[in-house]
Amino acid sequence: MKSSPPALLPFLLSLALLSLSSTQGLEPKCNTHDQGSTLEVLHVYSPCSPFRPATPLSWEESVLQMQSKDQARVQYLASLVAGKSIVPIASGRQIIQSPTYVVRAKIGTPAQIMLMAVDTSNDAAWVPCSGCVGCSSTTFDPVKSSTFKTLGCDAVQCKQSPTYVVRAKIGTPAQIMLMAVDTSNDAAWVPCRGCVGCSSTTFDPVKSSTFKTLGCDAVQCKQVPNPTCGGSACRFNMTYGGSTIAANLSQDTITLATDAVPGYTFGCIQTATGSSVPPQGLLGLGRGALSLLSQTQSLYQSTFSYCLPSFKSLNFSGSLRLGPVGQPKRIKYTPLLRNPRRASFYYVNLIGIKVGRRIVDIPASALSFDPNTGAGTIIDSGTVFTRLVQAAYIPVRDEFRRRMGNATVSSLGGFDTCYTVPVTVPSIMFMFSGMNVTLPQDNFLIHSTAGSTTCLAMAAAPVNVNSVLNVIANLQQQNHRILFDVPNSRLGVAREPCT
Repeated sequence: MKSSPPALLPFLLSLALLSLSSTQGLEPKCNTHDQGSTLEVLHVYSPCSPFRPATPLSWEESVLQMQSKDQARVQYLASLVAGKSIVPIASGRQIIQSPTYVVRAKIGTPAQIMLMAVDTSNDAAWVPCSGCVGCSSTTFDPVKSSTFKTLGCDAVQCKQSPTYVVRAKIGTPAQIMLMAVDTSNDAAWVPCRGCVGCSSTTFDPVKSSTFKTLGCDAVQCKQVPNPTCGGSACRFNMTYGGSTIAANLSQDTITLATDAVPGYTFGCIQTATGSSVPPQGLLGLGRGALSLLSQTQSLYQSTFSYCLPSFKSLNFSGSLRLGPVGQPKRIKYTPLLRNPRRASFYYVNLIGIKVGRRIVDIPASALSFDPNTGAGTIIDSGTVFTRLVQAAYIPVRDEFRRRMGNATVSSLGGFDTCYTVPVTVPSIMFMFSGMNVTLPQDNFLIHSTAGSTTCLAMAAAPVNVNSVLNVIANLQQQNHRILFDVPNSRLGVAREPCT
């Protein structure tokens, strides 16, 4: 066999090293550690995640599953913003002997009239049904309604759940929980030992020397939805997507990376229904009284950022950076807007969308911020695919299709702009007040494993909900540093590969 010429040796050596590094790169690096005030972020479908499907899903199955959960997520977010209808309201004291206000609602076909209490701190609706034990004598009879149906566990309303988690250490000694991060919610909660309807991984308060349950006289008991007092403990009930939880309001030390926060207030879940509840708990990054920002204001000064890795990432490669220290200096900003009706949401002023070289003709009303109706655009970490109201999405989609020429358009689930032939893709730019963000193709396209199908990874908001909300979702945020600078009311975006 002939020897390789000397000039080829460096090339062959480089090729061998490249092959070795590529092979090693395919191995998941799951045993990494948080440092300082920075927590590593993990996608729930990544190889390091205990929440990934037991049986590997095909590309199409994984996309459709995420899309199904997304539909419920957007419906949930849309249900939180204000509508436009006017409904008469009355005091319940004289009508149903309840110190609340009630409205007259007609449910079913034919309609059955129910006097329903209105509650600004709750999201879901419920009525007592015939046969209910412990309910009043006036009930709704599902049998008499031709349009009634019970939803199964495969319904989109039963599936909404965030997609990124961080390691949090709770208690003394610490118990590790993989908590979902959600920028559109405030409270924190974890499933506790003995919880009915929770996952098998729970927090055990008995094993923590610093755990305590808060009583009804605690100020925090007035900041949770639907507080009740059974004995001395403050309990609360709330909805999350298609699920409900009942929890005891509690405090314990929570350690994030290497920062210990004593006396952190959270819900210790006792019962849960539905499948929307994150399996090991939730860490709310909103702006409410019980959010991480509010409870750690002196430590982190209401400032945080994250870089979300691709859901295909093999590693704990994303990060949640808490506090102003170590945040990027070279970053573009847009103002953060505040909706007093939904103070937890991070609204931004999206003023236009550019496809290729053309600014798409979108009605101003489809993008404008209106706190009276909840209309506008939010940045959300829990939704996967960006959803635009119909009046904004359709012209964006049509311009994208126009730039693709005569290529045949197909669909995949809720994605209506897919191609099965090689295509030349135009650029997409989100235009905000004060900054423009040009998206890399991986942030607005999804490709099948074999590369035979390419889809525009955006969709119209569901038409059967209060469709006034545009949601900039986590696929469009991946591999960017998103900085939430609440004291200065601004949101920053900088490109940062973290997959």
